[in-house]
Amino acid sequence: MASLNRVFLIGNLTKDPELRYTPQGTAVANLRMAVNRRWKDKSGEQKDEVCFITAVTWDKQAEVCNQYLRKGSPLFVEGRLQSRSWEDNAGAKRSVIEVRAERVQFMGARYGKDKLNRIANMDVFCHPSRSEGSPTAVLEAGALGKALIVSTATNVGSEVEKYNAGFHIR
Repeated sequence: MASLNRVFLIGNLTKDPELRYTPQGTAVANLRMAVNRRWKDKSGEQKDEVCFITAVTWDKQAEVCNQYLRKGSPLFVEGRLQSRSWEDNAGAKRSVIEVRAERVQFMGARYGKDKLNRIANMDVFCHPSRSEGSPTAVLEAGALGKALIVSTATNVGSEVEKYNAGFHIR
């Protein structure tokens, strides 16, 4: 008899990831997601439905999700359904069906909301990256999205000084 247990979800986090560690030191993160469905009924009226589900990530993936995802972050999760049961403090049997995430893909902006707000209030933002093996720096000022200098200089400080002296590209 054939069987298939595969889940693909695209949604948004309803709260920050909940990171914890097992007694053996393995990282586990719960990603509480809202997945929306929109359709039109027979009368043509638009309807919305929200499904709330928890995706569970393990090991390094759990730590990375905790580091970069926040409430509202859009993400794609691929995994399988997994059920578990336990006895609560009152002695009642409890059970839940969750998604055991095997792949998580971040779908939002590169920076979280908090970091974007900090960058927006800076005069100059330096982001070191690598291009063809050379260090590069992209400097952005004031409003987001206004690139001022793209430099292959290894000394980002000198590029900031040039910017402050008025040698910048608009």
